[in-house]
Amino acid sequence: MAVSKLQPWDHIAPVFDGGQRVFGENRVQEAKERWAQHRGQIELRLIGPLQTNKARDAVAFFDVIETLDREKLARVLADEIQAQGKAPRLYVQVNTGEEPQKAGIIPAEADAFVAACRETYGLNVEGLMCIPPADEDPAPHFRMLADIAARNGVAKLSMGMSDDFEVAVACGATSVRVGSALFGSR
Repeated sequence: MAVSKLQPWDHIAPVFDGGQRVFGENRVQEAKERWAQHRGQIELRLIGPLQTNKARDAVAFFDVIETLDREKLARVLADEIQAQGKAPRLYVQVNTGEEPQKAGIIPAEADAFVAACRETYGLNVEGLMCIPPADEDPAPHFRMLADIAARNGVAKLSMGMSDDFEVAVACGATSVRVGSALFGSR
């Protein structure tokens, strides 16, 4: 996935024109402004935190939401999916490093949260996502996420970024988030 968040269009256009069709955005409103005219040509993934008051727009606009991270959001997404008759693919964000500044379910609560999403809210959890601590070896975090996925019958793993995607792929990533390696620094 090409992480286009905060990039100017003149950086994105060559990548888009070159055939890239999976993009990740951090914010609902910015994504709508940037991608509305190209919406039918791309797969768009929300990779930033989702506030519940933006859930309606997120369900309507994104193909994938990778940041399902709390029960209140699960409930609101379930209501929006029901109301709109449209269901983006959902990934649960796991905070493998248990970092207080990062969103995500802590690993010890991941199994119960995936079960609640499925059983209580009727959500189809397709994948898991994590962002390991920047100052740690990412491999143990990626392996932990793969183990949680295996226990829960989750097929997709979104893990790895420009600096560690090779490690992520070796640990089973089915998608990686690449921004600076494609677009340069912001």
